[in-house]
Amino acid sequence: MERKDLASIPTDDLWTLHEKIASALVAKLTAEISEIENRLNQLDGPNQTKQSHKKTSRRPYPIVLPKFQNPTHPSQTWSGRGKQPRWLTAYLVSGKRIDDFRIEQAAA
Repeated sequence: MERKDLASIPTDDLWTLHEKIASALVAKLTAEISEIENRLNQLDGPNQTKQSHKKTSRRPYPIVLPKFQNPTHPSQTWSGRGKQPRWLTAYLVSGKRIDDFRIEQAAA
């Protein structure tokens, strides 16, 4: 390929050269991208490509009724799951038992 001084080339010819270079770059990059995607699909295996993109939904959890209640503030309840609330921890530290705060369930 012959080297020329870019300042001596007319603007129209430079623009044509620019368009040719841009289209060649796009074609080469597209080919490389498709080749890399093909390699990735081969590494993942045929079965995993569809499963990896599938979004799973969380299962619905049942409503849990409260099992413990604060005697001084009846609106404060605890179901027995997760971290103990501060009001219950304070009562337990003071010497009370957890069964003292249990809510009596009506017989079904």
